[in-house]
Amino acid sequence: MSVTAPGPRVSGVTRKSPSSSRRWGGRPGSGPGPPRARGRPSGAATRRKGIVTRPGHGIVVGGSWAGMLAAHVLARHLDSVTVVERDALPDEPRHRKGTPQARHGHILWSEGAGIVENLLPGTSEELLAAGARKLRFQTDLVTLTSHGWQHRFPPRQFGLMCTRPLLDWTVRRRILAGGRITLRERTEVLELAGDGRRVTGVGLRDIDSGVRETLEADLVVDASGRGSRVRRWLTGLGLPAVEEDVVDVGMAYASRMYRAPEGATELFPAVNVAADHRERKPGRFGVVYPQEDGQWMVTLSCTRGGQLPTREEDFLAYTDTLRDPLVKDLISQVEPLTPVSASRLGINRRLYPERLAHWPDGLVVLGDSLAVFNPIYGHGMSAAARGAAALDEQLSRPFGPGAAHRAQRAISAAVDDPWIMAASKDIAFVNCRNNATDPRLTGGATARQTFADLVAGRSIRSPEVSDVVTDVMSMTSPQSTLGSSDFMALLHSDGMRPDLAEPPLSQEEMDLVGLRPRSAVGARGAVAR
Repeated sequence: MSVTAPGPRVSGVTRKSPSSSRRWGGRPGSGPGPPRARGRPSGAATRRKGIVTRPGHGIVVGGSWAGMLAAHVLARHLDSVTVVERDALPDEPRHRKGTPQARHGHILWSEGAGIVENLLPGTSEELLAAGARKLRFQTDLVTLTSHGWQHRFPPRQFGLMCTRPLLDWTVRRRILAGGRITLRERTEVLELAGDGRRVTGVGLRDIDSGVRETLEADLVVDASGRGSRVRRWLTGLGLPAVEEDVVDVGMAYASRMYRAPEGATELFPAVNVAADHRERKPGRFGVVYPQEDGQWMVTLSCTRGGQLPTREEDFLAYTDTLRDPLVKDLISQVEPLTPVSASRLGINRRLYPERLAHWPDGLVVLGDSLAVFNPIYGHGMSAAARGAAALDEQLSRPFGPGAAHRAQRAISAAVDDPWIMAASKDIAFVNCRNNATDPRLTGGATARQTFADLVAGRSIRSPEVSDVVTDVMSMTSPQSTLGSSDFMALLHSDGMRPDLAEPPLSQEEMDLVGLRPRSAVGARGAVAR
């Protein structure tokens, strides 16, 4: 089902020119109120002897997923919030220039979905009503892992799956209806105001007019994403360079929307055909994900050297290079709806602001500005939600000197599990460039990979091992669970199912998409009728 906004107003929004401020929401009939173009917006901080003890006004740099969650958190604790965004944000679920990754598959794991639901009750229900799919892991997935086909064990966790524009629009619309958030569109942040001891606001430029100004704040949150300039901004305040780790497997993505067979987006499982790092060649991946409006999102990807298909005539042929023909069998008989969208967004990058001996009061960093993960693992949105939840908890405490550094440490701790999961998986592939100082990624690689392969081989066949691994992948349980004595004992005690020779699809599922059992034709893959 398509979700659109009737007319020019959305949830109490009054739109002005794209480069102006917008006050979203408010009491019925109250109107948007005049924008404050300069100086401090309404909402003064609580101060004692010149020290901020309770922030009054907050600025969020970036109006995407992480930025909107951060703005909502600030609005729960501060008097007023301004979101500064380079783009003009759409009033419907639509792609925009600032989020090229939105054209590829996304999943909001149960941990992230639970955080969003706690912050914005009813969001999951609204997404499902708009056509999102709630995938139960492992029941609603057919996955070829590096070690074989995953048994479809009873559900342990879930993920919400739909297009990124629908996710962004649904959450943004709900957040901006609250009434204390002003949106500054078509505006870029040039620098941080203040000094190395305290950030007091941001320097802005109106993209259309070129007019510059300084907007003051008691707390600035950088959630500007992959292109964040926070490292440069901080050195401009006289601070040392923030340490950075990069693990780059050269991941590239090509995606295309297809018209799914009738009923398939509700009743047919998601499909994931992964590469096997043990083959010591560039990895190639393919997924078929259900989306709203009866569509499939098909994303093909590869590590460095895998020759990504960027032309429409090469897209289907690339599926022949996957480890199993299931993706090709599914899409060869259905209609493509969009051109191919290609991106190279698979780098893992993490900043360590918490390591600075002196961190300026009045500044925190979260979302992709802090840590970016290879999207193939689906942790980015949930990691941003974890960061927002950590900020929410920190703002409930007294916010005096050093509070921003304390908050930054909490936010950084929240991204550690998704960081190590993504980076450690990627360094197992050939041609991965590992420029990390994290000791977990630099020493003992052989022993770690041997253990990871043991876990992977058992989790696809053991229900209890699969449960633990699924809890960790969904970030419901910490990564350290895999090193616990209980899990070690489980690895060697739980009974295992036999290996699967072909995709675990029921006859009803195959009938739904027009496939025949492979054993019936003696072929390596299911065959389209």
